[in-house]
Amino acid sequence: MPRLTRLTPDTAVGAARDLLGDLVSRHGRVSDMVATMAHSPAVLGGYLQLSRAMKRAKLDRKISERISIAIHEKQGCDLCLEAHIDAARGLGVDDDEIERARAGTSEDPAIAAIIELGLQVYREPTAITDEQIERLRGAGYRDREIADVVGVVSLNILTGAFNLVAGLKPGVVTESTY
Repeated sequence: MPRLTRLTPDTAVGAARDLLGDLVSRHGRVSDMVATMAHSPAVLGGYLQLSRAMKRAKLDRKISERISIAIHEKQGCDLCLEAHIDAARGLGVDDDEIERARAGTSEDPAIAAIIELGLQVYREPTAITDEQIERLRGAGYRDREIADVVGVVSLNILTGAFNLVAGLKPGVVTESTY
């Protein structure tokens, strides 16, 4: 059972009401995570801004989904893990590669290296070396894609931590229209 309640445009107040009202008017519905994040307009607004910004990332979406899978496997957010596995499948990532991502790697050495970077940004960014960044450049990644990894990891830390604190889990989503 969720620890925090969902808000609606009718139950939210102030900036949260405005944010939810805008989202519902544009999309017809919002997820449980978004409805629950509305308890903190600062958190919801930050999530929405970072989420929109990361849609402009140059890192290939199939790669960012694999990084997300690796992060959530470690973080333990089953709701996020399920969502990113579904997204990866929707992009054509096969089940073997999804399992490798869950283990923090890939059959492709270049993708394995960028997943490893993502996990290091998550666990211990001080362990990242100049040589590691140079190897990523040698594998064809540009500075923008390397920087995008930090954004992908940051967004996943935010959503996973929020869902874990709020007690949101797969199978108990009550996504609905208002």
